[in-house]
Amino acid sequence: MKRIIPRTLLTPAVLAVSVISVIPLLIALYYAFVRYSMLDPSGHPFHGLANFHFFFTDASFLPALQNTFTLLFSVMLVTVVLGTALGLLINEAFPGRAVVRVLLISPFLVMPAVNALMWKNMLLNPIYGLFAQISLFFGATPVDWLSAHPLFSIIMMVSWQWLPFACLIFMTALQSMDREQLEAARMDGATYLQQLRYLYIPHLGRAVSVVLMIEMIFLLSIFAEIFTTTGGGPGFDTTTITFMIYQQALLSYDIGAASAGALFAVLIANIAAFFLMRVIGKNLSK
Repeated sequence: MKRIIPRTLLTPAVLAVSVISVIPLLIALYYAFVRYSMLDPSGHPFHGLANFHFFFTDASFLPALQNTFTLLFSVMLVTVVLGTALGLLINEAFPGRAVVRVLLISPFLVMPAVNALMWKNMLLNPIYGLFAQISLFFGATPVDWLSAHPLFSIIMMVSWQWLPFACLIFMTALQSMDREQLEAARMDGATYLQQLRYLYIPHLGRAVSVVLMIEMIFLLSIFAEIFTTTGGGPGFDTTTITFMIYQQALLSYDIGAASAGALFAVLIANIAAFFLMRVIGKNLSK
């Protein structure tokens, strides 16, 4: 009886997870091995590995794979470095700290499409954008960021939105530090750099692992910023695996190839999560 009640209470959660994740995955697995085009949805003959071959040999696959990892690791590097710096700054008491914390966290609450439109029209526009006005003020030629540096522009947008998340995690971690240990280090004459190296950074190890794992899972599915600003271009400069799946499914109407790409994306996410979980497990066991 003691086991039946908890299992009964867990049943709705298990069913919800099955409906939301497992069933769509099984459907994608089925479509990946059949020929299914929305232009001819009458039959689904078995297609073997042809969908995977078509997806992997597409001209945009290698650029998309490279762009995906460039975007992923660039955003993680920016958010971890700047998030740590901001967390350390906000951790110190100063007038108006509560207001600054709210302002730092607010970008994370903005929807990705709104974030992309704001950057595209208010900041990166080469005519009336903020960056263009700053360039004109200093006598320089405004840069059309989305055409000249498209992937870097996407990295800036995504980093700006995910930086508050990293900063929030790091601020929470810093609040749990042993203050007596810090005071002892200061009394022993430890400089701030020494405190940073031997106290702050080792203490933030677990928080960094958590931030990297969560960001890696979500950043692999970045879509709204690319769709709203560059549309995957110019050429393949901002095409990612996620955007390539969208192109196969809703522009080429090839559900089979899109499903093959989706399974490849799931494989990447699971491999990344596996290694990150090992890292987090080691940090938690220390």
